[in-house]
Amino acid sequence: MDNASYTQLTRQSGLLREIQMIAHNIANLSTTGFRREGLLFSEYVERLGGEEPSLSMATGRARQTYLTPGALTMTGGPLDLAIEGEGFFTLQTPEGERYTRAGHFTPNRDGELVTPDGHRVLDDGGSAIFIPPDADQIAIASDGTVSADGQPLAQIALVRPADPSSLRRETGVLHAIDGEVEPVEMPQILQGFLEESNVNAISEMARLIAVQRAYENGQKFLDREDERIRNVVQTLGR
Repeated sequence: MDNASYTQLTRQSGLLREIQMIAHNIANLSTTGFRREGLLFSEYVERLGGEEPSLSMATGRARQTYLTPGALTMTGGPLDLAIEGEGFFTLQTPEGERYTRAGHFTPNRDGELVTPDGHRVLDDGGSAIFIPPDADQIAIASDGTVSADGQPLAQIALVRPADPSSLRRETGVLHAIDGEVEPVEMPQILQGFLEESNVNAISEMARLIAVQRAYENGQKFLDREDERIRNVVQTLGR
């Protein structure tokens, strides 16, 4: 296989990853708190021997999470929370602390505030938040202070990555941060609201069509190269 085919195969691999990523974004149009992802291409240069020029290839491996806020939907649920602006809720999972924008929470059987998957929501001290079962009214202030019948209980932790590029999606709406986290200085939490996905259906579909066409054109190039090499082999074999 010649250098042109190697270069095109590397590009095809990246385009296929991007198609899969866009399809995943589209599939989560209605997922609360979902963050759109994109693929970043970078240039890889390989030095060849002798007098040959270097070989440049495009590789698509780095993922980027877009932090553009999604639209807010009013639910009226006392434990439905949306973040206005930057920041993530902090969760305790079996794999350690993880972060999310999906704010649909409920008390578990022990009265701890948890996600639908059972992950504990943490306060600014790293502890679980307990909701008294006999509380008549739960109020959550914009700074994350949780009160039951007028008595403050805890303050929900709202953090952000010190380096935005260190944010990494693990599953669905759960993210890990490969680096330092810092508290949001002026948190804005809205009680009775949920944040929608930040995926724009029209732009994602347009991008999907463009990437699919690029992939198909690349495949046609590889097919022509394969046919050319076969013809050369057949000619030399006569």
